[in-house]
Amino acid sequence: MNRDILIGIDAGTSVIKSVAFDRSGKQLACCAVPNTYEAIGRTGVVQDMSRTWADTAKTLLALADKVENLKSRVIAISVTGQGDGTWMIDAKGEPVGKGWLWLDARAGDIVSRLRQDAGDEERFAHTASGLAACQQGPQLRWMQDTAPDMLRGVATTFHCKDWLYFKLTGTRAIDPSEAVFTFGDYRTRTYSDTVISFLGLDRLRHVLPDIVDGSTTHHVLSDDAARLCGLKAGTPVILGYVDVACTALGAGIFEPGTDTGCSIIGSTGMHMRLAATPDDVRLNPERTGYTMCMPIPGVYAQMQSNMAATLNIDWILSVAASLLNGMGIEKSRPELLDHADRWMESATPHPPIFHPYISEAGERGPFVDAAARASLLGLSIGHGFGDLVRAVFDGLAFAARDCYAQMGPLPTRVRLTGGAARSRSLRHILGGMLGAEIQTSEREEAGAAGTAMIAAVSLGLYGSMEDCVKEWVTPYQRVGEPADPDLIEHYTRGFAVYRQSRLALQPVWPALAHQQEQTP
Repeated sequence: MNRDILIGIDAGTSVIKSVAFDRSGKQLACCAVPNTYEAIGRTGVVQDMSRTWADTAKTLLALADKVENLKSRVIAISVTGQGDGTWMIDAKGEPVGKGWLWLDARAGDIVSRLRQDAGDEERFAHTASGLAACQQGPQLRWMQDTAPDMLRGVATTFHCKDWLYFKLTGTRAIDPSEAVFTFGDYRTRTYSDTVISFLGLDRLRHVLPDIVDGSTTHHVLSDDAARLCGLKAGTPVILGYVDVACTALGAGIFEPGTDTGCSIIGSTGMHMRLAATPDDVRLNPERTGYTMCMPIPGVYAQMQSNMAATLNIDWILSVAASLLNGMGIEKSRPELLDHADRWMESATPHPPIFHPYISEAGERGPFVDAAARASLLGLSIGHGFGDLVRAVFDGLAFAARDCYAQMGPLPTRVRLTGGAARSRSLRHILGGMLGAEIQTSEREEAGAAGTAMIAAVSLGLYGSMEDCVKEWVTPYQRVGEPADPDLIEHYTRGFAVYRQSRLALQPVWPALAHQQEQTP
């Protein structure tokens, strides 16, 4: 039987998915397993590495129940996953502790000190990415300085997708996107000794794996992994780029000849512009944001990333659920989310301003501050629950505009993906906030599609990524939704107040954090 299926694995923070596509990009089947993580103290967040691999293998095995003769039809497997964090193994390939996630903020104080060091300007010139507590560099520095026993026996440090690639192939590797924005030089797409030295990690240089570009290189599925996943040993396996790069690719950020922004509104919020050449990369004076290599020669995605996006919606819905449960009424999250539009219809014309910094890890875009926290401003006795819901949705859009403004002129069109892209209200609000046409895709699994696209080009199914985009992305784009002129005017005025109040609150956050630390 001819091989005609590409599998894309997307190991996210809350869900691990394996998705089967045909050669032209049509989604055939998807299997998913919920992912969980645990808190360590006030700022630590970790995930069990062995369970993450077992759950990934489970999704691959389940695909065989949905796709006939899957084992003999797979052309390749490509893997992406949640970015940042620190996943460590020993010389035998066994996990050393649990994987630190991007939500972990234990390195916040170290980042604050390093950002004030004069050498950070040179580091930023190499990586074109701001330092944040979620990154592997500061996390390793925290372990080295604060808990060196955590590093005992470590032979290799990974990110989530690198760990899964190792379990699939036995190869210790990292892709160019995460290697470069954490430890490298964006122009050369290699590690930078200058960056590693600035981070104080010279003694750990040997634990960084080789950089492997999945757009040109692959390894094969091992015998052990094949037995566990129900697939054929020797099947090509591609190490995809970090999940946000793959999701942006699958959502349509790369379309030569256009200037389109791309926002991923999921647990975190990613707002991206494309840099077509290294010379197009913009280095902002605040030294914030990320610059990620794309799986296309010389092309980069520049992004500003909110630490928390739909996590803010989860919070306001949890408040609603708690209130209803107290009255003996049980509603599921989907039911509450469906009701959000009706709550917002009851909002007044001027709801409070909400700063959506709900994460315990603070904020990383368009500014970096691990102490940043969410706030509501302008509450009055006339405001009801609908105003609070509207304020949260507005806050996500304010934060998106704050991020895009850091990268230059606002885009005239934004391609939107992520779980919140399904919300009609959020699309309407975001369009007005940015003054942009909002376009979504019929494709449900953009991240898995993006990593599968890398495999399709790497193995020669397409001559270039541009050719692949024409079949895998363009046909799935919906007609854009134009911005509401009245909302544009309303949010232009509101954004000035949002940003002014955000700047005014910055001295308050560290004081609040100190006060909370002193409270028994």
